[in-house]
Amino acid sequence: MKFSTPGPWLSDDGPDTDVVMSCRVRLARNIAGFPFVGRANDAQRREILRIAQQVVLSLDLADGMFWVDLSHSPARDRQLLMERHLISRHLAEAEFPRAVAVSGDETLSIMVNEEDHLRMQVLGPGIGLSDLMDRINEVDDAIESRLDFAFSQRWGYLTACPTNVGAGIRLSVMMHLPGLKLTGEIDRLRRAAKDLHLAVRGYYGEGSESAGDFYQVSNQITLGRSEQDLLAEFRDRILPQIIEYEQHARQMLVERNPTLLDDRINRAVGILRSAHLLGAEEAMKLLSRVRLGIRLKRLHGIDLNKVNHLLLQVQSAHLQQSIGADLNPDQRREARAKLVREALS
Repeated sequence: MKFSTPGPWLSDDGPDTDVVMSCRVRLARNIAGFPFVGRANDAQRREILRIAQQVVLSLDLADGMFWVDLSHSPARDRQLLMERHLISRHLAEAEFPRAVAVSGDETLSIMVNEEDHLRMQVLGPGIGLSDLMDRINEVDDAIESRLDFAFSQRWGYLTACPTNVGAGIRLSVMMHLPGLKLTGEIDRLRRAAKDLHLAVRGYYGEGSESAGDFYQVSNQITLGRSEQDLLAEFRDRILPQIIEYEQHARQMLVERNPTLLDDRINRAVGILRSAHLLGAEEAMKLLSRVRLGIRLKRLHGIDLNKVNHLLLQVQSAHLQQSIGADLNPDQRREARAKLVREALS
Protein backbone atom coordinates (compact mmCIF):
# COMPACT_ATOMS: atom_id res chain seq x y z
CA MET A 1 0.00 0.00 0.00
CA LYS A 2 1.44 3.36 -0.99
CA PHE A 3 0.24 6.92 -0.48
CA SER A 4 2.23 9.65 -2.17
CA THR A 5 1.40 12.75 -0.11
CA PRO A 6 -0.75 13.49 2.94
CA GLY A 7 -4.47 13.83 2.27
CA PRO A 8 -6.10 17.23 1.84
CA TRP A 9 -7.32 17.15 5.45
CA LEU A 10 -3.73 17.87 6.50
CA SER A 11 -3.51 21.08 4.46
CA ASP A 12 -3.34 24.49 6.13
CA ASP A 13 -6.13 26.03 4.06
CA GLY A 14 -9.15 25.57 6.31
CA PRO A 15 -10.58 27.98 8.90
CA ASP A 16 -8.76 28.41 12.23
CA THR A 17 -5.98 26.02 11.22
CA ASP A 18 -3.57 27.75 13.59
CA VAL A 19 -5.30 25.79 16.38
CA VAL A 20 -7.54 23.27 14.59
CA MET A 21 -5.55 21.07 12.22
CA SER A 22 -8.46 18.99 10.95
CA CYS A 23 -12.01 17.95 11.70
CA ARG A 24 -14.00 14.74 11.38
CA VAL A 25 -17.62 13.66 11.44
CA ARG A 26 -18.23 9.97 12.12
CA LEU A 27 -21.42 7.91 12.19
CA ALA A 28 -21.82 4.55 13.93
CA ARG A 29 -24.30 2.14 12.35
CA ASN A 30 -25.16 -1.53 12.76
CA ILE A 31 -26.92 -3.86 10.34
CA ALA A 32 -30.24 -5.15 11.63
CA GLY A 33 -30.37 -8.88 12.31
CA PHE A 34 -26.73 -9.27 13.34
CA PRO A 35 -25.24 -9.12 16.85
CA PHE A 36 -22.80 -6.32 17.65
CA VAL A 37 -19.24 -7.03 16.55
CA GLY A 38 -18.10 -7.89 20.07
CA ARG A 39 -20.87 -10.49 20.37
CA ALA A 40 -20.66 -11.90 16.83
CA ASN A 41 -18.68 -14.96 15.80
CA ASP A 42 -16.25 -14.96 12.89
CA ALA A 43 -18.80 -16.43 10.46
CA GLN A 44 -21.17 -13.56 11.23
CA ARG A 45 -18.36 -11.01 10.96
CA ARG A 46 -17.39 -12.39 7.55
CA GLU A 47 -21.01 -12.12 6.40
CA ILE A 48 -21.12 -8.49 7.57
CA LEU A 49 -17.93 -7.88 5.56
CA ARG A 50 -19.45 -9.49 2.47
CA ILE A 51 -22.64 -7.43 2.69
CA ALA A 52 -20.78 -4.19 3.40
CA GLN A 53 -18.31 -4.67 0.57
CA GLN A 54 -21.07 -5.43 -1.92
CA VAL A 55 -23.10 -2.36 -0.94
CA VAL A 56 -20.29 0.17 -0.47
CA LEU A 57 -18.49 -0.62 -3.71
CA SER A 58 -21.72 -0.70 -5.74
CA LEU A 59 -22.61 2.86 -4.73
CA ASP A 60 -21.09 5.98 -6.23
CA LEU A 61 -19.93 7.35 -2.87
CA ALA A 62 -16.61 8.87 -3.97
CA ASP A 63 -14.03 8.74 -6.75
CA GLY A 64 -11.41 6.02 -6.54
CA MET A 65 -13.04 4.10 -3.68
CA PHE A 66 -10.95 1.06 -2.76
CA TRP A 67 -11.36 -1.81 -0.30
CA VAL A 68 -8.70 -3.07 2.11
CA ASP A 69 -9.15 -6.47 3.79
CA LEU A 70 -7.33 -5.76 7.04
CA SER A 71 -7.37 -9.42 8.07
CA HIS A 72 -4.83 -10.16 5.32
CA SER A 73 -2.94 -6.85 5.29
CA PRO A 74 0.65 -6.53 6.53
CA ALA A 75 1.07 -4.86 9.90
CA ARG A 76 2.86 -1.91 8.29
CA ASP A 77 -0.07 -1.24 5.96
CA ARG A 78 -2.48 -1.27 8.86
CA GLN A 79 -0.29 1.12 10.80
CA LEU A 80 -0.02 3.37 7.74
CA LEU A 81 -3.81 3.64 7.58
CA MET A 82 -3.93 4.39 11.31
CA GLU A 83 -1.26 7.09 11.01
CA ARG A 84 -3.38 8.73 8.32
CA HIS A 85 -6.39 8.55 10.66
CA LEU A 86 -8.29 6.41 8.16
CA ILE A 87 -8.77 3.58 10.64
CA SER A 88 -8.71 3.38 14.43
CA ARG A 89 -6.03 1.71 16.51
CA HIS A 90 -8.65 -0.84 17.59
CA LEU A 91 -9.32 -1.82 13.98
CA ALA A 92 -5.62 -1.94 13.14
CA GLU A 93 -4.78 -4.26 16.04
CA ALA A 94 -7.85 -6.57 16.08
CA GLU A 95 -7.49 -10.18 14.96
CA PHE A 96 -10.95 -10.98 13.58
CA PRO A 97 -12.40 -10.35 10.05
CA ARG A 98 -12.46 -6.61 9.36
CA ALA A 99 -11.91 -4.15 6.52
CA VAL A 100 -12.00 -0.50 5.46
CA ALA A 101 -13.18 1.28 2.32
CA VAL A 102 -11.29 4.49 1.50
CA SER A 103 -11.95 7.18 -1.10
CA GLY A 104 -9.20 8.13 -3.52
CA ASP A 105 -8.73 11.53 -1.88
CA GLU A 106 -8.75 9.99 1.63
CA THR A 107 -11.52 12.27 2.88
CA LEU A 108 -13.96 9.36 3.33
CA SER A 109 -13.37 6.04 5.03
CA ILE A 110 -15.82 3.36 6.10
CA MET A 111 -14.54 0.97 8.77
CA VAL A 112 -16.25 -2.42 8.86
CA ASN A 113 -16.34 -4.53 12.03
CA GLU A 114 -14.79 -1.94 14.27
CA GLU A 115 -16.78 -1.56 17.51
CA ASP A 116 -19.87 -1.24 15.30
CA HIS A 117 -20.59 -2.94 11.97
CA LEU A 118 -20.03 0.32 10.08
CA ARG A 119 -18.19 3.42 11.17
CA MET A 120 -18.37 6.01 8.39
CA GLN A 121 -16.19 9.08 8.66
CA VAL A 122 -15.33 12.14 6.59
CA LEU A 123 -12.25 14.30 7.18
CA GLY A 124 -11.40 17.87 6.29
CA PRO A 125 -9.02 20.72 7.20
CA GLY A 126 -9.81 23.32 9.86
CA ILE A 127 -13.34 23.60 11.24
CA GLY A 128 -15.29 22.67 8.13
CA LEU A 129 -17.78 20.64 10.14
CA SER A 130 -20.91 21.87 8.36
CA ASP A 131 -19.71 20.68 4.96
CA LEU A 132 -18.59 17.38 6.46
CA MET A 133 -22.00 16.92 8.07
CA ASP A 134 -23.71 17.36 4.71
CA ARG A 135 -21.39 14.86 3.08
CA ILE A 136 -21.64 12.17 5.74
CA ASN A 137 -25.44 12.42 5.64
CA GLU A 138 -25.35 11.81 1.88
CA VAL A 139 -23.16 8.74 2.42
CA ASP A 140 -25.40 7.53 5.25
CA ASP A 141 -28.58 7.97 3.18
CA ALA A 142 -27.06 6.14 0.21
CA ILE A 143 -26.01 3.14 2.30
CA GLU A 144 -29.25 3.08 4.29
CA SER A 145 -31.19 2.89 1.03
CA ARG A 146 -29.60 -0.54 0.55
CA LEU A 147 -29.32 -1.76 4.15
CA ASP A 148 -31.58 -1.94 7.19
CA PHE A 149 -29.84 -0.40 10.18
CA ALA A 150 -30.60 -1.38 13.78
CA PHE A 151 -32.95 1.40 14.94
CA SER A 152 -35.34 1.98 17.81
CA GLN A 153 -38.20 4.46 17.67
CA ARG A 154 -37.47 5.28 21.31
CA TRP A 155 -33.68 5.27 21.42
CA GLY A 156 -32.62 6.00 17.83
CA TYR A 157 -29.71 4.17 16.17
CA LEU A 158 -28.50 1.28 18.31
CA THR A 159 -24.75 1.08 18.87
CA ALA A 160 -22.30 -1.07 20.81
CA CYS A 161 -21.26 1.84 23.05
CA PRO A 162 -24.09 3.51 25.00
CA THR A 163 -22.61 6.99 24.46
CA ASN A 164 -23.22 6.64 20.71
CA VAL A 165 -26.86 5.53 20.98
CA GLY A 166 -29.27 7.99 19.37
CA ALA A 167 -27.84 9.95 16.49
CA GLY A 168 -24.74 7.75 16.54
CA ILE A 169 -22.63 10.75 15.60
CA ARG A 170 -19.19 11.80 16.78
CA LEU A 171 -17.90 15.27 15.94
CA SER A 172 -14.19 15.69 16.54
CA VAL A 173 -11.31 18.04 15.83
CA MET A 174 -7.56 17.59 15.96
CA MET A 175 -6.30 20.58 17.94
CA HIS A 176 -2.75 21.88 18.30
CA LEU A 177 -2.56 23.16 21.89
CA PRO A 178 1.08 24.00 22.69
CA GLY A 179 0.06 27.21 24.48
CA LEU A 180 -2.09 25.36 27.00
CA LYS A 181 0.56 22.65 27.40
CA LEU A 182 3.45 25.09 27.99
CA THR A 183 1.46 27.26 30.42
CA GLY A 184 0.29 24.21 32.37
CA GLU A 185 -3.37 24.84 31.56
CA ILE A 186 -4.05 21.62 29.66
CA ASP A 187 -5.28 19.81 32.78
CA ARG A 188 -7.79 22.58 33.39
CA LEU A 189 -9.11 22.02 29.86
CA ARG A 190 -9.47 18.30 30.58
CA ARG A 191 -11.48 19.02 33.74
CA ALA A 192 -13.71 21.52 31.93
CA ALA A 193 -14.25 19.02 29.11
CA LYS A 194 -15.85 16.54 31.52
CA ASP A 195 -18.43 19.13 32.55
CA LEU A 196 -19.18 19.83 28.89
CA HIS A 197 -19.51 16.10 28.05
CA LEU A 198 -16.46 16.21 25.82
CA ALA A 199 -13.69 13.66 25.34
CA VAL A 200 -10.10 14.90 25.14
CA ARG A 201 -7.89 12.15 23.73
CA GLY A 202 -4.42 11.72 22.30
CA TYR A 203 -3.14 11.95 18.73
CA TYR A 204 -4.62 8.59 17.70
CA GLY A 205 -7.87 8.92 19.62
CA GLU A 206 -9.13 6.59 22.31
CA GLY A 207 -6.43 4.91 24.36
CA SER A 208 -3.59 7.03 22.94
CA GLU A 209 -1.42 9.74 24.44
CA SER A 210 -0.85 13.25 23.16
CA ALA A 211 2.01 13.60 20.69
CA GLY A 212 3.42 16.97 19.72
CA ASP A 213 0.78 18.80 21.81
CA PHE A 214 -1.99 17.47 19.52
CA TYR A 215 -5.29 16.43 21.05
CA GLN A 216 -8.54 15.05 19.66
CA VAL A 217 -11.57 16.78 21.15
CA SER A 218 -15.02 15.28 20.51
CA ASN A 219 -18.57 15.12 21.81
CA GLN A 220 -19.47 12.18 24.06
CA ILE A 221 -23.26 12.08 24.32
CA THR A 222 -25.71 11.80 21.41
CA LEU A 223 -28.84 10.33 23.04
CA GLY A 224 -31.80 12.68 22.87
CA ARG A 225 -29.97 15.23 20.70
CA SER A 226 -30.38 15.91 17.00
CA GLU A 227 -27.38 16.08 14.68
CA GLN A 228 -27.96 19.78 14.03
CA ASP A 229 -28.17 20.60 17.76
CA LEU A 230 -24.93 18.72 18.42
CA LEU A 231 -23.22 20.45 15.49
CA ALA A 232 -24.36 23.92 16.52
CA GLU A 233 -23.24 23.46 20.12
CA PHE A 234 -19.88 21.93 19.22
CA ARG A 235 -19.03 24.30 16.34
CA ASP A 236 -20.50 27.57 17.61
CA ARG A 237 -20.12 27.39 21.39
CA ILE A 238 -17.51 24.87 22.49
CA LEU A 239 -14.78 25.13 19.84
CA PRO A 240 -14.58 28.95 19.83
CA GLN A 241 -14.01 28.83 23.59
CA ILE A 242 -11.15 26.34 23.32
CA ILE A 243 -9.60 28.24 20.40
CA GLU A 244 -9.76 31.49 22.37
CA TYR A 245 -8.31 29.74 25.42
CA GLU A 246 -5.36 28.45 23.36
CA GLN A 247 -4.76 31.79 21.65
CA HIS A 248 -4.78 33.55 25.03
CA ALA A 249 -2.25 31.03 26.36
CA ARG A 250 0.02 31.67 23.35
CA GLN A 251 -0.18 35.41 23.95
CA MET A 252 0.75 34.87 27.60
CA LEU A 253 3.88 33.00 26.46
CA VAL A 254 4.86 35.96 24.29
CA GLU A 255 4.20 38.58 26.94
CA ARG A 256 5.56 36.85 30.04
CA ASN A 257 8.89 35.55 28.78
CA PRO A 258 9.53 36.04 25.06
CA THR A 259 13.19 35.09 25.46
CA LEU A 260 12.29 31.68 26.90
CA LEU A 261 9.71 31.16 24.14
CA ASP A 262 12.21 32.03 21.40
CA ASP A 263 14.79 29.77 23.02
CA ARG A 264 12.38 26.83 22.98
CA ILE A 265 11.46 27.45 19.35
CA ASN A 266 14.98 27.94 18.07
CA ARG A 267 16.39 25.05 20.09
CA ALA A 268 13.80 22.86 18.40
CA VAL A 269 14.92 24.07 14.97
CA GLY A 270 18.56 23.52 15.87
CA ILE A 271 18.02 19.96 17.06
CA LEU A 272 15.87 19.04 14.05
CA ARG A 273 18.49 20.42 11.65
CA SER A 274 21.44 18.69 13.30
CA ALA A 275 20.27 15.53 15.09
CA HIS A 276 21.42 12.16 13.77
CA LEU A 277 19.00 10.15 15.92
CA LEU A 278 15.34 11.08 16.50
CA GLY A 279 12.53 9.15 18.15
CA ALA A 280 8.99 9.67 16.88
CA GLU A 281 7.79 11.28 20.11
CA GLU A 282 10.76 13.67 20.25
CA ALA A 283 10.34 14.61 16.59
CA MET A 284 6.64 15.39 17.12
CA LYS A 285 7.42 17.54 20.16
CA LEU A 286 10.09 19.52 18.33
CA LEU A 287 7.98 19.97 15.19
CA SER A 288 5.18 21.21 17.43
CA ARG A 289 7.49 23.95 18.75
CA VAL A 290 8.45 24.88 15.19
CA ARG A 291 4.81 25.05 14.14
CA LEU A 292 4.07 27.30 17.13
CA GLY A 293 6.98 29.57 16.21
CA ILE A 294 5.76 29.94 12.62
CA ARG A 295 2.20 30.64 13.73
CA LEU A 296 3.37 33.30 16.22
CA LYS A 297 5.56 34.85 13.49
CA ARG A 298 8.65 34.34 15.65
CA LEU A 299 10.22 31.98 13.14
CA HIS A 300 10.70 32.68 9.46
CA GLY A 301 12.03 30.82 6.44
CA ILE A 302 10.37 27.47 7.17
CA ASP A 303 7.30 26.45 5.20
CA LEU A 304 4.33 25.63 7.43
CA ASN A 305 2.90 23.00 5.09
CA LYS A 306 6.28 21.24 5.08
CA VAL A 307 6.14 21.07 8.88
CA ASN A 308 2.57 19.74 8.74
CA HIS A 309 3.65 17.02 6.30
CA LEU A 310 6.65 16.11 8.44
CA LEU A 311 4.32 15.48 11.38
CA LEU A 312 2.97 12.56 9.36
CA GLN A 313 6.17 11.53 7.58
CA VAL A 314 8.08 10.95 10.85
CA GLN A 315 5.54 8.30 11.93
CA SER A 316 7.00 4.79 11.84
CA ALA A 317 4.99 3.26 8.99
CA HIS A 318 5.35 6.31 6.76
CA LEU A 319 9.07 6.47 7.47
CA GLN A 320 9.54 2.82 6.51
CA GLN A 321 7.39 3.26 3.42
CA SER A 322 9.62 6.11 2.26
CA ILE A 323 12.70 3.93 2.80
CA GLY A 324 11.04 0.92 1.20
CA ALA A 325 12.08 -1.50 3.93
CA ASP A 326 11.24 -2.63 7.45
CA LEU A 327 13.56 -0.97 9.96
CA ASN A 328 14.39 -1.81 13.56
CA PRO A 329 13.93 0.96 16.18
CA ASP A 330 17.54 2.19 15.97
CA GLN A 331 17.41 2.31 12.17
CA ARG A 332 14.13 4.24 12.34
CA ARG A 333 15.64 6.84 14.65
CA GLU A 334 18.56 7.33 12.26
CA ALA A 335 16.34 7.46 9.15
CA ARG A 336 13.89 9.85 10.83
CA ALA A 337 16.67 12.28 11.75
CA LYS A 338 18.02 12.21 8.20
CA LEU A 339 14.55 12.83 6.74
CA VAL A 340 13.97 15.86 8.96
CA ARG A 341 17.48 17.25 8.46
CA GLU A 342 17.09 17.16 4.70
CA ALA A 343 13.59 18.64 4.80
CA LEU A 344 14.57 21.58 7.02
CA SER A 345 18.10 22.22 5.78
